[in-house]
Order: sequence, then C-alpha cells, then structure tokens
Amino acid sequence: MLTDLNAPAARRPQGPRRIHEDAPDTAAAFARLARLDGGPEYDLLCEEIVTAWLPMAHRLASRFRNKGENLDDLRQVAAMGLIKAVNRYEPERGAFESYAVPTITGELRRHFRDRMWDVRVPRRVQELRNKVRVARRDLMDRPGSDTEPSSADVAAQAGLSEGEVREGMEAMTSYSALSLDAEMSFDPDGFSLADTLGSTDPAYDCITDREAAKTGLRRLPERERTILYLRFFEDMTQSRIAEELGISQMHVSRLITTSCARVRAEAVRGEDGAGHAQAA
Repeated sequence: MLTDLNAPAARRPQGPRRIHEDAPDTAAAFARLARLDGGPEYDLLCEEIVTAWLPMAHRLASRFRNKGENLDDLRQVAAMGLIKAVNRYEPERGAFESYAVPTITGELRRHFRDRMWDVRVPRRVQELRNKVRVARRDLMDRPGSDTEPSSADVAAQAGLSEGEVREGMEAMTSYSALSLDAEMSFDPDGFSLADTLGSTDPAYDCITDREAAKTGLRRLPERERTILYLRFFEDMTQSRIAEELGISQMHVSRLITTSCARVRAEAVRGEDGAGHAQAA
C-alpha cells in the first residue's frame, strides 16, 4: 500500500524539487509498478497512483472551465488523461509530472476539438482556424494597429496561403451556432433567424411521382393519354370528356381506371428494377 502518497509535502521524503504542491512523490510506487506485469497488485497500485495525482488533473481541468463545458465533465476527461499517463509512463525517461501534464492537457484539448464544435469541420480546418486566430490577434495587438488585418497580412504572419486563411476565417464562425430564435434586428418588430429561412415547396412532393409515371404514360395509347390529361390536368369531368371524345361516360370511367392501373404497375416495375440494380 502507498501510505505516504497523500501526506503533506513537508512530511514526505525529500526527492527532486516539484513545482506544485499537488504533485505527490510517487517515484517508489512507479518503480514497483514497472516491475509488475499486470494482475490485481498492478491494478491496485495504478489506482492508488491515480488517486494521489487526481488533484493535479483537476487543477489542469479548471484551466478550461470558462470555455463553455461543465467542470465535472472536464475533470472526468482530465482523469482519463491521467490514467493514460500512469499506464504509459516510463520512470527512466524523467519525472512523472513532466510527462503527465502535456498528456492530460492534450486530452482536454482533444475533447474541445472533437466534441465542442456545433458545426463539424475537418481537423485540418480546425487547426487552420487556430493559426488564423492567433496570427490575427498578434497583428491587432501591435502598437498603432487599429484596423482589421488583411488576408495577405494574416497569411504572412501565420505562414499560410491566402486560401488557407479564408478557410480558417470561415471556420471561426463554426465553433458555435446561432439559435433559430436569434434576433436578426434590434428593431422591436424585428425578425428572427428562422424568419429568413425559406419554406419547402409542396410541388417537390410530386416530382418523384411524376418521374415514376412518365414511362407508363408514354406506353399508353394516345386516346388514354388524352383522357388522363383532360381529367387530371384540365380538371374536366367524366361527362365533359365523354362529350369531347364522343364516347359514353361509363367508357371514360373504365379507361381512366385501367390506364391508371397500367401506369401504377409500370412505376412499381421500375422501382423494383432500380432496387435490383442497386443490390447488384
């Protein structure tokens, strides 16, 4: 057992100088851990080391608390980074704190990079955003600089092309998204973002049906096509169609029924054929 891991710094054995008070002396524990090859004793020792270093992980997590993420969630992410650091640490390579801090910090940054963007963008573009943001800030912080730097200036400062700067600038608006209820005008009778969006044209629902019916309609005799056109496009009654063509209303009704059935069957065959082609 590690009886002295959480003891005050003044009571622990003197070792290499540590920067923070939440950095316990676990050199002996890591030496023991390096001699073990898995098993219950290894797991118990890892757990005790992680518990001893957890305050440091929480301190690192607190540095990111004002970035829009819950602190408890950040502490969990930092704890996962700490576990990775404990499992991968090699004592002969130096002090554990020097290895654990960048490992935990990297895990926290990865969390923000992969989980906190409202609009998902490729990692390459995320990195461009960070470079552009830093270069733009540095240019605007220069003495006497009171104007927005140009794309060429930012590109020169960041070592990027102007095209990459434009990509990075576009990504700067992707980290967080506006609510559809966001007001787009300061006028009391203004409008929201949702008011600027168009509505779906109901005619779109007919496009698939019309395309599916085309083949069957082409294969109908001319009289049947004429009857369907007069009935469904000219909105003529069956009686008027019968008068127009010089046939009985009952005959018109039968032709409409059989013609629609043939068009429908042709559309179904077309869908089945497309499905078989995709499966093949």
